[in-house]
Amino acid sequence: MGQSTGHAVRELTSPAAKRLAELAAVFDDLQFVLGCGERLLRELARAEQQDPVLIEALWAAALNAYARCFRGREHDAGLTVDDLAGTGLQGDVVQWHEMLGKLRNFLVAKAGNPREAFSVGVSLAADGPAEGIVVTSIPHPQVDEATVRQTGRIAYELGRLVDQRIQDQQRAVFAEVEDLPAQRLSQLPPLAVDMSVATAAEGS
Repeated sequence: MGQSTGHAVRELTSPAAKRLAELAAVFDDLQFVLGCGERLLRELARAEQQDPVLIEALWAAALNAYARCFRGREHDAGLTVDDLAGTGLQGDVVQWHEMLGKLRNFLVAKAGNPREAFSVGVSLAADGPAEGIVVTSIPHPQVDEATVRQTGRIAYELGRLVDQRIQDQQRAVFAEVEDLPAQRLSQLPPLAVDMSVATAAEGS
């Protein structure tokens, strides 16, 4: 696309440019899922030294980010269930995807405690009358290594798919502006950019 270092950057707001921005957001969420998965695997490997607070926080964040990738977007950049077939993964990927949605709702959206199921009982004396109230709980199973790894495989393959769409969309956006006169380009609103990041992105 050409070098940007040392040059002004102007904001593009065409539908094609906005779709590119949405694709970048989806890709970032998929990378976030992978990052959460890596940290989860390290934490799960600690056995008795695991931090349950960290595990729940990472898993909930991963499920939220994954779900965002499939939400409808104004410029049609979100993923769909049909995209799962494009991952090339074997097995019932759609069923796994649906399970992740249910897990996300259970962990994040529902009002119930996702860690334990609580019950209340009455303790009885030997001769029958009530002695007191007992609150007890049964823990729900936490996420396991196999679930994290399978979710990571799906996120990784979806990331490859979205990355290709980003490259295609970059070419489409550049085609819109490459022949515009400099005077017209200079009238576009300025866009603040960290050029070190922008240059690295162009070279990737």
